[in-house]
Formats: sequence, C-alpha cells, structure tokens
Amino acid sequence: MLIYDAHSPAPRCLRMFLLEKQLQVPAVTVDVMTGENRQSPYLTVNPAGQTPALRLDDGSTLAEAVAIAEYLEELYPLPSLIGSTPEQRAQTRQWWRRVELNITEFIHNAYHYAEGLTRFESRIPVLPEAADGLKQVAQDRLHWLDGMFGPGPYLCGDRFTVADIWLYVWLDFGAAVNQPFDRSLPNIGPWFERIAARPSAELSRKLLAA
Repeated sequence: MLIYDAHSPAPRCLRMFLLEKQLQVPAVTVDVMTGENRQSPYLTVNPAGQTPALRLDDGSTLAEAVAIAEYLEELYPLPSLIGSTPEQRAQTRQWWRRVELNITEFIHNAYHYAEGLTRFESRIPVLPEAADGLKQVAQDRLHWLDGMFGPGPYLCGDRFTVADIWLYVWLDFGAAVNQPFDRSLPNIGPWFERIAARPSAELSRKLLAA
C-alpha cells in the first residue's frame, strides 16, 4: 500500500489514525499548496483531486480519509478506533457524522472562502460573502455538540475513537486559520486538552514521508 499524504487537515486525520493504530504505511507527499493535487499525474491517482488517497496492492486507489480509515480498521481491527461490536461502530459513526456534517465542513468551507481565498479562488467556486456565516454556524454547532457530550472522557464515553481524531484535528486547524473555538466550553474545552496531550496529536503534524 502507498499513502498520498499532504499538508492539510484530512491527511493529518489519517496520520493521527495510523499513529494510534501503530501502523506504518509507505507514503509520498502531494504538494497541495502549489495545486499538485489538481494536476496530472495525481489526477490519474484520484480524479477528485483530493488528499489523502491510498493506493492498494492491486493498483487500485481508495480516496476520502473516512473511507480509508474504515478500510484500514477492517484490515487491522486492533486497537479499535471505530468499534469492535455493531453497537460500538454505530455509536462511533453517529458522533463522526455529527462532527463532520455540523462542524468540520463549515470550518473547511469558511477557510476556502476567507483566509484561503487567494489559494482556492482559481481552483474551486468560492463565496467570500458566506465566510462569516459559515464560521458562525461552526461555532454554534460546537456549542450544540458540547451540550450533548456525555460523561466522557471521549465523545463515545470511555472509548477513544476516530470521531475524537476528526474533531480534534479540525479544531486545531481552525485555531490556526482565524477560527478559534471557545475554550471555556465545559466539555469540549477539557476534551481538547485531553486529546492534545496524546503523543499522536503532536506527531501527526509531521508528514508520513518526512
């Protein structure tokens, strides 16, 4: 297998996932800053032009960080980051979807339309006038998520899962691109510090191919 890695939140999610899994997979770096992911030959690897991607041993390619994580969990079920029972897997996916659909997608698009505008305006449709609203929605939904947070210490109770990874990486990214979250949130605030203290949080800042 070969991972196509990049300096971007979704690839970092996958890096942190691999570190927690204690998996080592060969990788190459795609330069998304210069738009290499939107050009050949990378488009022959992933026509969607997104990172990360995973080339399988048969030469086929999987794209989307979520799908790659699901695939690797099935190959290497321990330590479990999605779940070892149908109930656990469903619970993890429930929180994972809540995080993605309500928070991280808004952070992502707000970045495209504001701080990342000069980088993306020649690549994708951008709506600068929507940026402030998207940021506001992300923060509102984070308060919403905080209110549903159970006894913890993680989103899925006592299980650290891929849902925690996804939310942590994107909140960390948001803080770096003028989208800081309210650290006084009673549940998410301490949770963030808890995840940040995991060795994989810091180590995942480094590219796999470095």
